[in-house]
Amino acid sequence: MLTGALVLASAGIAHAGDDPDVDAGKCQVIKFCVGVGVDDESSGSGSGSGGQAGGSQGGSDSSDSRLKCKYTKIDPKPPAEHPAWKGQDLAEYDMYFRGCSEGAFDNPDGFIIVPEGQPPVPQVDPQELAQRAVDSMTLLGPDIASPRAAGKYTVGVPMWMWVNQSATTYGPNTASASAGGITVTATAKVSKIVWQMGDGASVTCNGPGTPYQASEGMAQSPTCGHVYSKTSAGAKNGKFPVTATSTWTIDWQGGGQAGQLTEIRQTNVQVAIGELQVVR
Repeated sequence: MLTGALVLASAGIAHAGDDPDVDAGKCQVIKFCVGVGVDDESSGSGSGSGGQAGGSQGGSDSSDSRLKCKYTKIDPKPPAEHPAWKGQDLAEYDMYFRGCSEGAFDNPDGFIIVPEGQPPVPQVDPQELAQRAVDSMTLLGPDIASPRAAGKYTVGVPMWMWVNQSATTYGPNTASASAGGITVTATAKVSKIVWQMGDGASVTCNGPGTPYQASEGMAQSPTCGHVYSKTSAGAKNGKFPVTATSTWTIDWQGGGQAGQLTEIRQTNVQVAIGELQVVR
């Protein structure tokens, strides 16, 4: 048991003989004992799996994987006028000083009050844990299968666009994060892909697209496609810059709450569009 003091300062008064530039002030010293501190070690971790083009990769958030807070009970209690009580009846509450590792919680250091006789409970925002779980997923932009940079495409011929699906490029991707006795689980999946075709056109696809089969001939894609009306000869480097932007929709739940988050990712590819050559 350690003995300490809580100092409450009021308006200062200068005394004769003191440096005129120094305000001596009035202080009220309240003695108190510091009980045994309560350590709360919480882990914030998640796992992501999947890959791009047949590979696999995972991610984890290790920057704050071990969050530690120490709660020091103030006994006897400070007087009722202490601002940390925030109007609560000190007869019904205990006061603790909470000190946390950097980044553990918003405003981690300071006084907290809890119902008398109950242990201090870390204040954890479930949505913050949801975001931590999302950050561990390593969500990427679309893994474009078509159009390909090395492909040959022609004005007036339907182009089929589609993407390869994996946990990190399309979903579903699930991860969890925990802290302060709360666990939040988040599941992410791409809800749409917007294609900027480089010729001024924009195509929104609500799915991964349909892979082209030679048997389809000159048919248009039933799910995601575009027909160029001009060549890319006038574009920079003779190619149209195609950008595929995926919207990840993440549903999460935990800590008695539930919600939804959104993440945006992009992938770019340069596509050459030529003219149909007629042989006579």
